[in-house]
Amino acid sequence: MDVASLTDLLKEAEEHHGRYEASAPKHHWSGFYAAYIVARQKGRNPEEADDDARKYMDGQLTDQGASP
Repeated sequence: MDVASLTDLLKEAEEHHGRYEASAPKHHWSGFYAAYIVARQKGRNPEEADDDARKYMDGQLTDQGASP
């Protein structure tokens, strides 16, 4: 992956994370971004990647004892 492509994915992840963060329990942004970018690299569209990132974060937060 080149810098321009990663930059675009980070900006896209930022937009989706903002909507997630508004209602999510306390968390670190990096988990959402990473899950989102991995999903996009696997060919998922932005909405599917958002769903995948939310599911990932829900699992992480549940494992930490937070209510998603």
